[in-house]
Amino acid sequence: MKNKIIWACSDCGSRNYTTDNREKSSERLTIKKYCKSCNAHTVHQQTK
Repeated sequence: MKNKIIWACSDCGSRNYTTDNREKSSERLTIKKYCKSCNAHTVHQQTK
């Protein structure tokens, strides 16, 4: 069963990216990705 993960920018809060994950983990992940709203690479956090 796949879980849908939504990534949100930590600066502006824009939800830019989605990914699928087969594992369930209790911790929230963070990655650095490009945000179209901020026009820069920022840290994105996993949302519920």
